[in-house]
Amino acid sequence: MSHVNTLANSNLLLPICVIALTLAVAMPVVAQTSVVTETGPQIRVAVYSHSNGKGNGPTNLKRILIEETGFKTTIVSPAQIRDGVLSDFDVLIMPGGSGSKQAEMLEDVGCEVVKNFVRDGGGYVGICAGSYLASSHYSWSLGLINAKVWDRSHWARGTGTVSLDISPAGCKLLNTEEAELDCYYGQGPLLVPDNKSSLPGYEVLASYGTEIAKKGAPEGSMVGTHAIVRSIYGQGRVICFSPHPETSSGPNSIMAEGVRWAGSGQVE
Repeated sequence: MSHVNTLANSNLLLPICVIALTLAVAMPVVAQTSVVTETGPQIRVAVYSHSNGKGNGPTNLKRILIEETGFKTTIVSPAQIRDGVLSDFDVLIMPGGSGSKQAEMLEDVGCEVVKNFVRDGGGYVGICAGSYLASSHYSWSLGLINAKVWDRSHWARGTGTVSLDISPAGCKLLNTEEAELDCYYGQGPLLVPDNKSSLPGYEVLASYGTEIAKKGAPEGSMVGTHAIVRSIYGQGRVICFSPHPETSSGPNSIMAEGVRWAGSGQVE
């Protein structure tokens, strides 16, 4: 049986069927921030970095998320997060790198701060490592989204350009008319639904249409798994990108729209 058929026939997909209704009735009320731009209220974005923002991820995000398009972007450290800096922001982005390292640098206190921030209405955007961190899969994961990692033993499957199949919900939320987009992949998680009773199911915004199968990874494991998903956690919004649309090759617009959605859901 092929990997795609295995996923299609699995009852793990059942929670996705009801997430649209959940999102429709349970999303937080949008609060107005102090600055209003042509695109709406300015979204205050905190980008995590434990290397003073010197990595490619923070650099690319600061290039994309600019004031002219409705964002105010600031690099924040693990120590600042532990000290409560997230109270000044609408959304936290956990970029690429290592999810386990991010958890280690945040420490238990910082991880709880992030969870409380989202639970109380903050937005969370995970990119690659940040999606591993948001998952409900690992002992160090935050458990913000009801997702586990498919083919965990071959997580280091290689890098390259892949094709994303954008769902109708994804086209609407990410503001794209393209149902197929190319994007850089850097060993992000192959997401499939978990069965945590304490978490709602998630909605699929994009799946992998092609794959990377290097370093001994079996062919057929990646196609059909979920590349971009969204859900809610408490009163907050969570969106996870397994690939890297923030890179120079893009598509940068879907990154910006995902952050806009996550950061627009603050409770009053």
